Amino acid sequence: MLKRKILISVILIILGVVTRILPHPFNFAPLAGIALFSGVYLGAVYAVAIPVGSMFAGDVVLGFYELPIMISVYASYALIGLIGLLIKKHKSVEIVLGSSLLSSFLFFFFTNGAVWFFGTWYDHNLQGLTDAFILALPFFRNTVVGDLFYTSILFGSLETVRFLFRNRKLSKAIS
Repeated sequence: MLKRKILISVILIILGVVTRILPHPFNFAPLAGIALFSGVYLGAVYAVAIPVGSMFAGDVVLGFYELPIMISVYASYALIGLIGLLIKKHKSVEIVLGSSLLSSFLFFFFTNGAVWFFGTWYDHNLQGLTDAFILALPFFRNTVVGDLFYTSILFGSLETVRFLFRNRKLSKAIS
């Protein structure tokens, strides 16, 4: 079982890094889906280590940025992994997709709040905070679509394999 978890972890980290490095629409990335998936199927350590490890490995290639903002991005993915842990025993299509949407909102508010608070792009007042969130809305659309897409692919793929494997076992038992 541990070997399988490690193999899945390596695959997820590679997926996270490669999709960050290759050209893609802004914020259309698998990291929230990877974090949720890791929390549901792999456990607490993996729920945090895999998305944070993916981000770090990608940032080694792409370059680092302002530390407080970078920490807010990493922390948001760690929190999303913990959401995966919370839904583990209540996993259903509705719960998983709802958690994906919750993850998108969490990432949006957490990271854009950090950009406003720690950055220099916006005035540090209510208008600056409002501007930070309004100007980030086009990116938010891609976040939601990407999170739903990759979450569906990751969860759907594993559940399809499980379903096919169960049916194969059942058909062999009946034969």
